[in-house]
Amino acid sequence: MSVYSMTGYAGAASAPGDGEIAAGAVSIELRSVNGRFLDLGFRLPDELRGLEPALRELLSANFRRGKIELRLSTQRDTDNAWPEPSPEQINQLLRLDDTVRGWLPEARGLSVNEILQWCRGSAPAVRLDEAALGAAKRCIEGLREARAREGARLVAMLTDRLKTLRALADQAEPLVPAVVKRQQERFLERWNEAIASANTATTTPIPAQALQERALNEAASYAIRIDVAEELTRLRSHLDEIERLLAAGGEVGKRLDFLIQELHREANTLGSKSAALDLTRISVDMKVLIEQMREQVQNIE
Repeated sequence: MSVYSMTGYAGAASAPGDGEIAAGAVSIELRSVNGRFLDLGFRLPDELRGLEPALRELLSANFRRGKIELRLSTQRDTDNAWPEPSPEQINQLLRLDDTVRGWLPEARGLSVNEILQWCRGSAPAVRLDEAALGAAKRCIEGLREARAREGARLVAMLTDRLKTLRALADQAEPLVPAVVKRQQERFLERWNEAIASANTATTTPIPAQALQERALNEAASYAIRIDVAEELTRLRSHLDEIERLLAAGGEVGKRLDFLIQELHREANTLGSKSAALDLTRISVDMKVLIEQMREQVQNIE
């Protein structure tokens, strides 16, 4: 199943198979941008206002999220704007003219323009409903294709960022044990220096065994606080889930948005717990990539 973007554009016009359109034509435009929910807007001519419920149903059946505006316009065919009067219409006008002249002998006769205006006004109204719905269906299909193409580009971009994030996590992983060990040794050195200074200043020295046990406990606690192995594990797990969602397709935008937030949380924690410049740099690079992903995920349905 494809991944769909919420941004796209499509246009369509009525075709001969859409119904009676000899005296008129219908054109439809659909514009779509990102949105948290499905937000539909319609710009319809007065004679086609009654189509809004049917158009709303068509759009709701094909899209789940995004702000979509439908613009519908009609274009009358100027070559057929003046229909050729039929014999029945001419005979009826002659009878009416004779009746009027019988009552008003000096009344002016009908002009050609007045006759054509009357014939056009008495012609049956052109029904554009079927033409509009046929054009709408083709336009909706065009918008789905446009959103699918944009979605494919977003998937390619996100996949590339995921690959880079994995590479950064691989760079960080071997640094963690060495950083923890180095910082633990520095902690013990400073601890011993502080205890030696304290024993010098007091007349009652602290027992050596008690100092050693306390130092080891503090060092272990400190090592746990600066160890980011767990954050890297969770980050990889989120990357795996994002890849799975992109491969599955469908309506994955909201779940991807949540996972991006979790990725950002892990990258932030990695930076705050970092005790080495290399890990700090990796954390910053991760956050830049995750922010790029977040901006694009906002456009996925």
